[in-house]
Amino acid sequence: MSIHKSVLLKETIESLNLKNDSVVVDATFGGGGHSKEILKIIEKGKLIGIDADEKAIKESDLKNNERAVLVNDNFENLENILEDLKIEKVDAILADLGWSSDQLVGKGMSFQEDEQLDMRLSESQEVSAKEIVNEYEQRELERIIRDYGEEKFWKIITKRIIEYRKEKKIETTKELAGIVQKAIPERFRHTKMNLATKTFQALRIEVNQELANLEKFIPQAIERLNLGGRLAIISFHSLEDRIVKNIFRENARGCICPPDFPQCACGKKPKVAIITRKPIAPTDLEVSDNPKSRSAKLRVCEKS
Repeated sequence: MSIHKSVLLKETIESLNLKNDSVVVDATFGGGGHSKEILKIIEKGKLIGIDADEKAIKESDLKNNERAVLVNDNFENLENILEDLKIEKVDAILADLGWSSDQLVGKGMSFQEDEQLDMRLSESQEVSAKEIVNEYEQRELERIIRDYGEEKFWKIITKRIIEYRKEKKIETTKELAGIVQKAIPERFRHTKMNLATKTFQALRIEVNQELANLEKFIPQAIERLNLGGRLAIISFHSLEDRIVKNIFRENARGCICPPDFPQCACGKKPKVAIITRKPIAPTDLEVSDNPKSRSAKLRVCEKS
């Protein structure tokens, strides 16, 4: 049974503008919370649930639902997935970029438990977090922690990791968290957020190529929508939200000719209309009930 609480559930379902016979893609199926609500509305439709985590698909109680097709794959392969299912267009697509609470268990992603340092969403992935912290060169480690973790102490953290691994390989989540926490200057250690949070985020993004996959996914999703179909994406940190916002804006632009052109020569038409000029955030009540939702942002566009 899933222990995950779906974020912005009501707002997301309403934003998809679903009909009784809609064909819908839940591109990050996870615990299936959004999918179950979608299926209540599309009584004559079809749901395609996609997740790179084998466990999410294998253990789902929707795997025997005749109106749901569950696919173990990464959403960056959306076009190929739909082609294999002989589905040309769909009416709505959802991607919740947060990690299900179920998926954090046993994958070496959290410093709350002492586990082998892994962070791979799928066992088929070759590079784990353990290989990154023990084998990557200093400059590459600095880039990951600085750019993906937005960690201001990236330089000293990387230095401490390099020093530590000269004596002993870094094996577990607690071991890495301890290295990071000791690296941060004493006067900056008194904060509600665990000091290792940003470094762990950076490594998880690198291991699973989260930002690169998101950049590949969004254009495919837009192309596969029917006219009037909607794409809803829930992000959880600024790097993801920036990508979503920028790609939405790029696809909402029409003519790109210079202003002094007497008439349009490029012929570029907007592919989408942006529904959410500002992202939808969780209510205070939801944040109180589920603190993990506090950083969530929902952006929605419609195929035009």
